Amino acid sequence: MASQRKAIALISGGLDSMLAAKVVLEQGIHVEGINFFTGFCVEGHTHAIRKQDKAKPKRNNALWVAEQLGIKLHIVDVIEPYKTVVINPRHGYGANLNPCLDCKSFMVGKAYEWIQQHGFDFIITGEVMGQRPMSQLKHVMPVVQRESGAGDLLVRPLCAKKLPPTLPEREGWLDRGKLFDFSGRSRKPQMALAEKFGITEYAQPAGGCCFLTDAYYAKKLADLWQSRGSRDYELDDIMLLKVGRHLRPRPHFKLIISREEGETNFLEGYRRSFTHLRTLSHGGPLALVDGETSHDDLVLTAQLVARYSQGRDTGQVDVAIHHKNGEIEQISVTPLKPDEIPEDWHI
Repeated sequence: MASQRKAIALISGGLDSMLAAKVVLEQGIHVEGINFFTGFCVEGHTHAIRKQDKAKPKRNNALWVAEQLGIKLHIVDVIEPYKTVVINPRHGYGANLNPCLDCKSFMVGKAYEWIQQHGFDFIITGEVMGQRPMSQLKHVMPVVQRESGAGDLLVRPLCAKKLPPTLPEREGWLDRGKLFDFSGRSRKPQMALAEKFGITEYAQPAGGCCFLTDAYYAKKLADLWQSRGSRDYELDDIMLLKVGRHLRPRPHFKLIISREEGETNFLEGYRRSFTHLRTLSHGGPLALVDGETSHDDLVLTAQLVARYSQGRDTGQVDVAIHHKNGEIEQISVTPLKPDEIPEDWHI
């Protein structure tokens, strides 16, 4: 008897990858999931930190999807090799700093390396033809197959009938008649298939699960690169870009100001690495100073922090400046008024 074929499914945590894995599971294939951690994924970060997102489940959706499907999930750290994709994408960026085509080729390429190392037979993705303008158009789908090295070991169950048969289909491992021909931006076919499978709960990311697709986040990352004169980053850099109000009142430094208790608690973990400020006379945020500052710069930062404190409408607010060398300086400042904060200070 032929041994059971094995496939690895790229699991993002969204409905499409969940359905793609389910379709192949239904054909008796042994399926396991793989999720690549780049540092830019939305899941498990801001939703868990901010109180305004308290209605959203505090979960990693990729893990949750694997649990619903009853499959094993491999989470692989690709932070360092992924930098090349973000910093210098061969195919350029999308609307923001999202290198979607290079990203898809990278992910499938890593999955291809994985199946070679672990004795699996093919790869599953949840791509739908035409759903994303940069990476899922018909003429670019072969680019992913070619540049990843996966070739026709890459199966896209949700739009397979729109594409040439892959090796698993030609060899009879998969019944092509039980695959689908979804295309376009509408979610109705996926939702109908989910209902057929009895799947009633699933994440519905808008624009994907990557912060690089977000215009506000991309602006902060571009500002970081410009201020440092280099397109490099570390994990702490990209995590901090996800949290707080970012202001750059001078080219040589910026402020990260917490907007609520959850963000304050998160930034607490970074305060020892930065000069940071707290209000003393009134309730207020925690603010980190990223960059080198003069005394006058720190007075300005204190006025900004006072503006976002509960003492914003008073004449004076007492602020503690905690220097990186351990020294603590206390000053009293007049909070800036809204019209004293130029729009271009906001990143």
